Amino acid sequence: MNLDGHLDTILRRHRELGARLAAGATGSDYSETSREYAELEPLADAIRDLRAKQMERSDLAAMLADPALEPDMREIAAAEVEETDAAIEAMTQEIRVALLPKDAADESNVILEVRAGTGGDEAALFAGDLFRMYVRYAEGRGWKVDVLSMSEGTAGGYKEIIAEIAGRGAYARLKFESGVHRVQRVPATEAQGRIHTSAATVAVMPEARDIDVDIKDSDLKVDTMRASGAGGQHVNKTESAIRITHLPTGIIVFVQAERSQHKNRARAMSLLRSRILEGERERADAERAKDRREQVGSGDRSQRIRTYNFPQGRMTDHRVNLTLYSLEKFMEGEGLDEVIDALAADRQARLLAEQAEG
Repeated sequence: MNLDGHLDTILRRHRELGARLAAGATGSDYSETSREYAELEPLADAIRDLRAKQMERSDLAAMLADPALEPDMREIAAAEVEETDAAIEAMTQEIRVALLPKDAADESNVILEVRAGTGGDEAALFAGDLFRMYVRYAEGRGWKVDVLSMSEGTAGGYKEIIAEIAGRGAYARLKFESGVHRVQRVPATEAQGRIHTSAATVAVMPEARDIDVDIKDSDLKVDTMRASGAGGQHVNKTESAIRITHLPTGIIVFVQAERSQHKNRARAMSLLRSRILEGERERADAERAKDRREQVGSGDRSQRIRTYNFPQGRMTDHRVNLTLYSLEKFMEGEGLDEVIDALAADRQARLLAEQAEG
């Protein structure tokens, strides 16, 4: 179906829903109808505005086709045609963007996992710096951060840290952070002043709800143990830490954030659901993208999405070739929005291109 036909279908559906509401829909039918009507209304308004502008353009074309039109009026009409064409192009683009598929998980809370990669102690320190950056960014947006589990590095930072970030639209903003983050800097322990390269991996998953993933008790192996802190010292003497193994997938989660075994189990189950859901999302995305990858190549640069060069004070995101020379502020969570906005715009452009090809 071409764009005009698709827009006609949307307007027709909007009218049908309005008529159903006017006729006195009740109960669950009213709730569902009013919800869909409200969701379609801004788009229907935009389509009607576009159609009005297209009608205006048609009237101007008819005026210019009249051989009896006076020269001064012809000049005015010709100028109005240029303005109207520009307006129609802009309105059409806005509608195309509004029609792009939405990620159902965008409004979700997220599970953030940061792990030290290659580079030993320096990688763990960098993982700590990255986690602190995300905490500062979350705080700036009024989101809540709860650490679920952590394994500290021997010289500081983290070998691994997992946290829940709760806030509206958290996944929509942070989903672009998944991948390998590379750092180039002189470690504090480097006596010769040589620059070292190390890395940390970031995984961002939408927090799954109970209804998103069905987990059978028979598929779980649950172990309890004492929670421990740095150096293996016991934080408490009760077995409050929880490790859950999902037998069908082999996924293992461990949570020791709370003193209550019951609370840790609830958090561990939430983390497990999120990991299972993310695996399902990745498999579905891979299947949908398979044909396209075979035709145009994968273009996969996820193995190194970003480089943080401290001697030069710059951050480069390799996916959109964006470089910012304000690394110190960036590591405080400032400037992250600029990169996320660029990545979101790039994704939107690619989706529009795919829409045009399809």
